Amino acid sequence: MSLVTIKKLWKEYGDNVVLENINIEIKEGEFCTLVGPSGCGKTTFLKMLLGQETHTRGTFLLEGKPFPSEPGVERGIVFQRYSVFPHLSVLENVMLGIELGGSKFFGKLFGKQRAKAKERAMEMLESVGIADSADKYPSELSGGMQQRLSIAQSLVKKPKILLLDEPFGALDPGIRADMHELILDLWRKNNLTIVMVTHDLHESFYLGTRLLVFDKVHSDPRFPNAYGAQITYDIPVGDTRETVLQEIDKSIIKEKK
Repeated sequence: MSLVTIKKLWKEYGDNVVLENINIEIKEGEFCTLVGPSGCGKTTFLKMLLGQETHTRGTFLLEGKPFPSEPGVERGIVFQRYSVFPHLSVLENVMLGIELGGSKFFGKLFGKQRAKAKERAMEMLESVGIADSADKYPSELSGGMQQRLSIAQSLVKKPKILLLDEPFGALDPGIRADMHELILDLWRKNNLTIVMVTHDLHESFYLGTRLLVFDKVHSDPRFPNAYGAQITYDIPVGDTRETVLQEIDKSIIKEKK
């Protein structure tokens, strides 16, 4: 059974069609990268997977059941801008998700439960490479380290699906390369299913096992919002990665000429 099943899915805001007739199945363990023009609905699609947005019509299933209508622990997300709490230490930021899940009324654990939460949070910080900064505050961290913290926050609850919304777009090239290796390592070790939005084609092919291209197939200048984006290409990357990258480079050079 597929982890995510989507059939004839539409997303509309009144007369504005954002996504139309989306059909896709995502299997457990896949790393899907999403590319396409700005405003074509990639982030809306990601928010639907998270539970922040609901579909207008169609079939939208998680493990064969209707998709939860709000965010849950089975889905984690990392944004381009770091979603960390500045008044909490690095360790406290990661512990927060565990504490809220374990004590919804107080939002805080005590005694042995807190000690276990701290141990688990430290293990997560170790896995993303910032355990030495556990007592620091986010403002004391570099951009790359803050993004590592965001990833630790998202993974500490052991989600089945990790959603990435251009998480490395604001990072310098060298740091970005390190983050690529980190996310691939975490994906393999944690048996994650990842869906990632990016504007970088090279990044999408380097990281993903499957590339989904979103774009509008139909358009009408008189009614610009009457049609939404579809998945125009669904490309399994695998061993074809280098070949496809070379073809993309050739097409870009040809367009410039």
